[in-house]
Amino acid sequence: MTTSFTTAEIRAAVEVLAFRPLIRLITEIDDNGAIPARRLAATLPDLSTHHLRIAAETACHHGLVRTTPGTGLELTHRGRELADVYDVAARWSRRHSSPAAVCEFTHRVRHVLGLLALQISGESAQDPARPSAVSGTGTAPEPGADPAHVRVLLLQWLAENPQLTCLSTSEPLA
Repeated sequence: MTTSFTTAEIRAAVEVLAFRPLIRLITEIDDNGAIPARRLAATLPDLSTHHLRIAAETACHHGLVRTTPGTGLELTHRGRELADVYDVAARWSRRHSSPAAVCEFTHRVRHVLGLLALQISGESAQDPARPSAVSGTGTAPEPGADPAHVRVLLLQWLAENPQLTCLSTSEPLA
């Protein structure tokens, strides 16, 4: 599968995916299971009601979570795969002490997504005809300072979820 994304599409997707309340919501459900809607504020007390609403609406809008009667908000297949991308990004960040040796999970994920957006955007600007890592024709991921494995996972996830690469004017991000 070959998928090319423009700089604007990558930035739009990363803007959605790096939204701290969305990261918190997705990872909380992934770690602890479904959250009843009435328990959302108690489960994520560090987020304002406004941010919780935006995160839940964004996650539902993009098919990352669904509301199940009697259970509450639960991850969809798409949401579980995104949680895996977040986990791999945070592990890479922790392993490389990037951005710092000690920092919060969401900060690690946001940092790596930002690095990847810059890296992918830079590649697009340098050579728009360059094959995407998703195509499998690129070079093998290198260990070290380059989060190549995370990049491949992110691009695969985006290829399977292209609706994230464009923001509508009604997108509920704050």
